[in-house]
Amino acid sequence: PICVDEEVEATREAVLNLLKLKGREYFVSFTLNTTYGVNLLLSQLNLPIKRVFTSDVEHNSVFLPTIEFARRNKLERIVLERDTDGSLPLTTDFSESLVVVNAMSNIDGRTLKNVSSLVKRVKADGGFIILDAAQAIGANFELLQKVKADAILTSGHKMYSSSLGVMIVNRKLTKYITTSFIGGGQVAEVTENGYTLLGDDHAHTIFEAGLQSWGEIIALGTAIPWLKATKKKRGKELSAYTKEVFDFLSKQPNVTVINNEASPVISFYSDKLDSHLIAKALSHEGIMVRSGYFCCHYYLNTKKKLPPLVRISFGLHNEKDDITKLISTLERIFN
Repeated sequence: PICVDEEVEATREAVLNLLKLKGREYFVSFTLNTTYGVNLLLSQLNLPIKRVFTSDVEHNSVFLPTIEFARRNKLERIVLERDTDGSLPLTTDFSESLVVVNAMSNIDGRTLKNVSSLVKRVKADGGFIILDAAQAIGANFELLQKVKADAILTSGHKMYSSSLGVMIVNRKLTKYITTSFIGGGQVAEVTENGYTLLGDDHAHTIFEAGLQSWGEIIALGTAIPWLKATKKKRGKELSAYTKEVFDFLSKQPNVTVINNEASPVISFYSDKLDSHLIAKALSHEGIMVRSGYFCCHYYLNTKKKLPPLVRISFGLHNEKDDITKLISTLERIFN
């Protein structure tokens, strides 16, 4: 028989083990999705800071909440430019600051290659750092291992599981959190006009008001071992597939590839064909892609002034036949 509490706790441990973090330093809370987690965390943070940093290649899930966080707390907000390899400059003074950035871009898959150095620098300056790991967790979870950010936020469906938000939070951050989203499952005692929250042993409950998605959480606990084993087994194979498609697209006339290198996420546009039509044509052949701005409107539309793009996402489920079919279909579309 399955004991729900035990299975849920095992999933929390599996998340920490995936990132090689210790339970005495971090706890895991579950929520709806990454966007919800970012907003839930920022809405309850009371930090001794004067500035908020983010980057230009952020998903709206980070870009918009940092705008509101800065407005609400009357803070200066600074948008840093990511290097072409995905790194962030370490020359910035991060004292009295909160940094909220992604570990991997959902535009072109560029990773925050200096994430470990960045976190150490921010912490050495006395700042705080939150990482959006939604794109990185499935394709490049190794990048985040032993990275001691204040919080890491991601989604279960990026780990080949069900739709679920995952919050990995440093226990030291809780002293800056004023719990305002409150309800069942969080309290130890309730009086007529007050309540006492559960203690440090149940720190995860400060973000888990009400009934949780137990089935989805247990499913994630099953998916994580599969992710680790399959990535080890098929990681090199997947890299070869992405390079093959990247090289193909880079050689096509009238096609611009956004990526600087092969990645599990490749975005491009054609000077001759509308991206939405390309996506629809691929869909008719059973090939699923995204078209548009992928919730990165600031960088792609406002800053770069690019047309809508086509984005191809590769996963551990892809086989050689998928790549062959994709390339042959794109050749027919382009021609």
